[in-house]
This record gives sequence, structure tokens and C-alpha cells, in this order.
Amino acid sequence: MVDANVLEELKGLMDSGIANASVDDFPKVLEFIKQVSKENEDLKEELEDMDIVVQMIITDKDAKFWLKAQGGAIDYGTGDVDNPSFTFSASYEVGGGMLTGEVDATSAYMAGDITVEGNLQDAMAFQEILELAMEAFEDMTE
Repeated sequence: MVDANVLEELKGLMDSGIANASVDDFPKVLEFIKQVSKENEDLKEELEDMDIVVQMIITDKDAKFWLKAQGGAIDYGTGDVDNPSFTFSASYEVGGGMLTGEVDATSAYMAGDITVEGNLQDAMAFQEILELAMEAFEDMTE
């Protein structure tokens, strides 16, 4: 079950909006994704055969995060990761909005607000993870 404190922190972050958060709040979103991936059936199914490593770069905050979706599980951390499947770079506002579902990644990519280096198919799979996690968040907070 998703830890109640993690859920409350994410709810507070979502209620205040990403513009009022800090880059230090990114791991809260990643922790929620990790926890919900263990119990949400749609997300578990999506992760079953996935093997991607994402490097996230927040360009205007000099911050880096990574997320691994491998072996049906999610892990994450700060800093650089070895051999990412793809790297996405975005401003704090766009990157945070993408993680929280406020920004559509495809639209942001087409507008040039996100750059992606590496496997675009894996980037699309990552977007699906985010969407499923945010759907689960909405279900949990209704």
C-alpha cells in the first residue's frame, strides 16, 4: 500500500502546483510512482516486460534524477545513471509538470520544450508509466 505520508505530500504538492514546489520535491513524485507500481494492476502489467533507464535533467536547476523500470519494479535516485535508455532535458516547470501530469510530454516534445536523446520508444513507455501513476493518484485522492 502507498505510504499515507507519501500520498499526503504528493497531494499537497499537486494542490499547490508545481510552480510553488522546489526541485527537491521531485523525489516525492518518484517515490509515489515506485510505491504505486507495486499495487496498481495496470501499472504492474505495463512494467512486466519493461527494461528502461531514464536520465532526467532539469536544465534551469542544475538537477539530475534517474528512474529505472526493470524486472517489473521501479527504482529511482538523484544524479547520473549509467547507460540510460534515453535522456530527457527540460526546464523545471516543464519537467515537473510532466511528472505530475500537468504537462503532456508529447506536446512539450513537439513544441521543443523537452529534448530527448536516445530511444524514443522507451520515452513513450515512460510517458505511459507517468500517466498510469497519475491516474492511480487521482483514484486514491477522490
